Amino acid sequence: MAKLYFNYSAMNAGKSTVLLQASHNYSERGMQTMLLTSAADDRVGVGTIASRIGLEERAETFAPEDDLFRRIAEESEHRGLGCVLVDEAQFLSETQVWQLARVADNLGIPVMCYGLRTDFQAKLFPGSAALLAIAGQ
Repeated sequence: MAKLYFNYSAMNAGKSTVLLQASHNYSERGMQTMLLTSAADDRVGVGTIASRIGLEERAETFAPEDDLFRRIAEESEHRGLGCVLVDEAQFLSETQVWQLARVADNLGIPVMCYGLRTDFQAKLFPGSAALLAIAGQ
């Protein structure tokens, strides 16, 4: 049974490194992954997931208005997916978090989200709040 996961920690704690390692592990087993990151994250270029230790991969971007269930369903139909990995998950909307839950429930594809829990004022990001409410860890 596929699940929706939320892995959160402080900035520079290695979340992107863990995400890229998970993608590599799926790939080694011959399984396809879909990498997603926020279109708002342009620190190393839009559509790139990069770690401080030099690992990086191209990723599809998401914006608040995107229907992630539809995009993932289409991608899975096209090439089959073993897992969806989402970086900068704090930028997801609540609606998108529910869409990702539907990916796990209805399509049987595990979804692993990585991001920050709170901002610098210790306020929950909307995406993180929704993930904390419905995702496993």
